Amino acid sequence: MSAQLLLVDDEPGLREAVKDYLQESGFSVQVASNAREGWDLMEQNTPDLVISDIMMPQVDGYQFLKQVREDPRFQALPVIFLTAKGMTGDRIQGYQAGVDAYLPKPFDPDELVAIVENLLSRRPTKANVTGEDGETPDIAELANQIAQIKALLTQRSAIAQSPAPFKIDLTPREQSVLTLVAEGLMNKEIARRLETSVRNVEKYVSRLFSKTGTNSRTELVRFALEHGLAK
Repeated sequence: MSAQLLLVDDEPGLREAVKDYLQESGFSVQVASNAREGWDLMEQNTPDLVISDIMMPQVDGYQFLKQVREDPRFQALPVIFLTAKGMTGDRIQGYQAGVDAYLPKPFDPDELVAIVENLLSRRPTKANVTGEDGETPDIAELANQIAQIKALLTQRSAIAQSPAPFKIDLTPREQSVLTLVAEGLMNKEIARRLETSVRNVEKYVSRLFSKTGTNSRTELVRFALEHGLAK
């Protein structure tokens, strides 16, 4: 069954063009011309991922995302901002609001598809939900990543760091999660240390993947060590 996407954009031409391309790429797409219409569709049928414009009348993308993240049903729902606003400050605001990826217009539709596929691949399926103890069922794979992380930490001094500080915008909570991931802690341990939920930790780890362009905890830790981000 194809993934269900929700596209929210007030520009009819762009909305239809993006919808057609995503459908040709194998996705099922619902469209909304504004945030309120998008919210109504979400309540009727929860999508697997949301793509939203920022500059919209009445309710903008930031307000829409805030509403999404405040609802327990949608806290872990992947959200992509598709917008003409591309300044660093706008991107920071988007990440702080809880967006998973940020694609400024004009964009290559193949890049949008790649981002969608990347985010969907990280999201647990209905058959692979988090267990009662707060850990995902694929313990063997996660344990393997933790072992690789601990091996990296023993080689910390041998991993060359970039000569200049790496510019990346992390919120204080993202930095805290990154530091604990780099210590080899699992999500449940990080949640306990930071006094938050495992779901929130998963959300922050997903954001760290997006910001650093990595796809696993091992890659994330190596990236952090190479760029001096593991404090």
